[in-house]
Amino acid sequence: MQQLPILPHDPSRKLVLLIRGLEKSIGVDLQGDYPPVLQDLNFVRDAYKRSVPHPLLFILPDYALTRLTKFAPDFWAWRSGVFLFQTPQTTKDYALVQTLEADRPIDSSKSPESSERIALLESLLMDYRPSEGHPPTDIDLNTCNILLHQLGVAYLSQRNATKAQNYLENALELAQQRQDVSLAAEIYQDLGRTFAHRRSWEQARLYFQQALEIFIEYGERFSQASTLHHLGMVAQELREWEQARLYFQQALEIYIEYGAAGGTQSARFSQASTLHNLGAVAYEEREWEQARLYFQQALEIFIEYGDRFSQASTLHNLGALAQELREWEQARSYYQQALEIKIEYGDRFSQATTLHQLGNLAQELREWEQARSYYQQALEIKIEYGDRFSQAGTLHQLGGVAEGVGELSQAKSYYLQALRIFAEFKDGYGVQTVSLPCLVALYQKTQDEEIFVAAADILGVGVEEVRGLLEG
Repeated sequence: MQQLPILPHDPSRKLVLLIRGLEKSIGVDLQGDYPPVLQDLNFVRDAYKRSVPHPLLFILPDYALTRLTKFAPDFWAWRSGVFLFQTPQTTKDYALVQTLEADRPIDSSKSPESSERIALLESLLMDYRPSEGHPPTDIDLNTCNILLHQLGVAYLSQRNATKAQNYLENALELAQQRQDVSLAAEIYQDLGRTFAHRRSWEQARLYFQQALEIFIEYGERFSQASTLHHLGMVAQELREWEQARLYFQQALEIYIEYGAAGGTQSARFSQASTLHNLGAVAYEEREWEQARLYFQQALEIFIEYGDRFSQASTLHNLGALAQELREWEQARSYYQQALEIKIEYGDRFSQATTLHQLGNLAQELREWEQARSYYQQALEIKIEYGDRFSQAGTLHQLGGVAEGVGELSQAKSYYLQALRIFAEFKDGYGVQTVSLPCLVALYQKTQDEEIFVAAADILGVGVEEVRGLLEG
């Protein structure tokens, strides 16, 4: 600082103060003490224009920039400044490989880790996306296409269907322009998953069928199995049980075929999910022993591969099966095991389903306050995650609890809230089979004409028409 005023220089050229090695004073992590040099940069930066009337050029590695951002947030608030960040190509290439070829899929929660990966993907996309004045190479376009696809999948894993759809549609458009049929098929499948998340079943089916056609045309038999599985799940949601069973059986045959031929380990592992879903179909068809067999086979494979997380879903379904067979304590045990695993893995969203079933079990045993507590916990999670459709089932069950303890006005409120959501999602089964019968029973107890008026308003029909539906 003392040498700057007397430093010889050409008056026609500007002096620039180059600062290197500052990272040694900054430190290497975010947990240490507040570095004195960063205190100075943070609080007296404006004094530099008098004491150092020259441009300052800082050269810092990534970790030092991160520490600078935390400990000197005001450093960036200069009245005049230009900040240029340039990442070496080797670093970008390494990040790309680490991100696109990660062994473990993105967590299905909004964890810091999954959010960090999304941030990295978006940063890489900025580097590889075509921009004015920088004509892209074929490699850049391919990388950009993969990044768009990966971002769609990443946002879908966080249940952000809007952003997922946006990235996936952009990825599909680019894949079609590049005539990358293989990638397009994968994107069709993920768009199907996105619309399934939104309960747009026919649109989801259309995308899955487009993916399947490409996989069949190009002889991608193993990929066909995954798409058949997804088509089975759509049919399952639409209560097309035999169609769902057919799709799942076709998928299972392919997985078994590849496993027997010494194919990838994923062939046997994938059998577990399909066996699980075949069990769910058998359960809906009231084929109890067949359902139990499928669930047990699925559980054995999950255990064989050490996939503790996936065991939770199958344990949950075994609980539902035991409950149907009135094996109350066995059902409770399965549900508790499933819930413990979901808590262990921080899967808060899925906890709602098991809490709901524990509430249902308590309700069957007439443990009213315990049932209410479980349902309230489940409802809070569903509201937290914006899962409006699933809220209907829990609201309906809360109505049943309220009715069971004689709180008939509260029961009416819950039943009508559930009816509104079923109607909003055009779920005829929920309206006709779930809500209306309970409203009929409640009307018979109370003779409350407001039930007809409120239901008519929700369904957008006349009061007499609703009366006919309820009394018919």
